[in-house]
Amino acid sequence: MTQTSSKPRGRDAQRMETRQRIYDAAVAEYRRTGMADADIAVIVQEAGVARGTFYFHFPTKEHVLAEVESNLVTRLAADLTRFLAAPRTLEATFGEVVRLVVAGESRLGARLFHDVLAMHFSATRPPEWGKATDHPLVALVAGEIARARTEGLVHDDVQPVHSALYFLLGVYALLITNHEPKPVRARVIRDFVVHTQRGLAAR
Repeated sequence: MTQTSSKPRGRDAQRMETRQRIYDAAVAEYRRTGMADADIAVIVQEAGVARGTFYFHFPTKEHVLAEVESNLVTRLAADLTRFLAAPRTLEATFGEVVRLVVAGESRLGARLFHDVLAMHFSATRPPEWGKATDHPLVALVAGEIARARTEGLVHDDVQPVHSALYFLLGVYALLITNHEPKPVRARVIRDFVVHTQRGLAAR
C-alpha cells in the first residue's frame, strides 16, 4: 500500500513558505520598533513580496501579533506539561511558570513580549482570538492548585481558576512594570512566588 504524505506540495508549499518569510520579517520588525511603529514597507522588502501579499496572509499587523502569541502560549504550555509529568510541589510549579515566561520574554525581546501582553488583555481583542482568560497556562496552573487543595495543602475555599489567573496576571505585571536590573527583578518575582504560595497555604 502506498502511503500519501501530508506534507504540502506545489502551490500550497510555496504559499506556506511565503507566509513564513512574511511572518519572520514582521517579527524582526516588531522586535526592532514595536508593533505600532512597524513599517509594512520594510517587512515586505525583507520578505521579498508585494505589499498586497502581506495583507493576503495577515489582514492587519495585529494578526501577526496574534500568531506570535499563539506560538508562545503553545510552547509555554507544552514545556509546563512536561514539567508536571514529574513529582513537584505547588511552589515549584509556580517557580517553573515564572522561569518559562521569563524565557519566553527573552526569546521574543522585551518590546515584542510587551506588545503580545498588551494585545492579549486589550478590550478590542477580536472574539475569534479567544478571551484573555482562555490561556492553557491558566488551566494547567489551576489544575495544580486544585490538586494541592485536594491534598489539603491549600485553603478549602480557594478557587483554582481565579487563583491561577491572579498569579499569572501578577507575573505579567511584574515583568512589564519592573525595570530594575535582572537580579533585582528576579528577587522581586521570587518574593511574589513565595507570598502567593503562603497566601494559598492551608493554616
